[in-house]
Amino acid sequence: MSGETVRWVDSHCHLFAGAETPGTLLDRAAAAGVAWLMCPGIDLETSLQSRLIAGDYPDRVIWAAGLHPHDATNWADQGARLSALITEADAIGECGLDYYRDLSPRPVQRIVFREQLELAGSLGKPIIIHCRDAFTDIYEDLETAGLGEKAILHSWTGGPKWTKRFAALGVTFSFAGMVTYPTADTVRRAAAVAPPERCMVETDTPYLSPQAHRDLPNEPAFVPLIGGVLADVWGMDIAQAAATTLATACRVFGFGDE
Repeated sequence: MSGETVRWVDSHCHLFAGAETPGTLLDRAAAAGVAWLMCPGIDLETSLQSRLIAGDYPDRVIWAAGLHPHDATNWADQGARLSALITEADAIGECGLDYYRDLSPRPVQRIVFREQLELAGSLGKPIIIHCRDAFTDIYEDLETAGLGEKAILHSWTGGPKWTKRFAALGVTFSFAGMVTYPTADTVRRAAAVAPPERCMVETDTPYLSPQAHRDLPNEPAFVPLIGGVLADVWGMDIAQAAATTLATACRVFGFGDE
């Protein structure tokens, strides 16, 4: 594949929280070979911000609306408006379960996650899932939902055993900057057993900067650093890894072209 243009997708970046303006971040991303990106909200306010950014850059940004598990207790106030907003969005999320910080009661997190899974099923939209120390419950709910590759496990950190179990459900894995960390061998071993054709690359901007830029806020221009590590794990050249993850993003989100 030498000589081909290398094009990446950042499958998860919070442009509204970036250290610089979305336009500045997008220009640097384009210069680094990032063709387009997904900007998910984490609550009503940021979902609306994501919609505005996507409206300003319709050829380069798609967006998602959802409620993060940290704020699950806000579903009573925001759920109706978020559900209406989700009908306009390109995807649902970021949502899921976080049993590490436990900032919302676990039973509430579970109810709110299932509400958003039901919306994904009824609307046929992708759903972007945050999973931290909640593998068993996420697995059970996805097994019931049967969303296949429309279920995106964002910033995936599960080890090889969980990766194989989730892969059997047909989900999509998205790997972030942690795959570049010297201490994150478990994440690299997970990537090694994940089907490359069901994987994407993300930055989770402005969080989880790759190892080479740990002292800086993350940004979409750093996608090639993450993708390069995945290429090594998969035994691919850079262009092949970029094309493989690009094709996954285009297929799952129904945006762009390969």
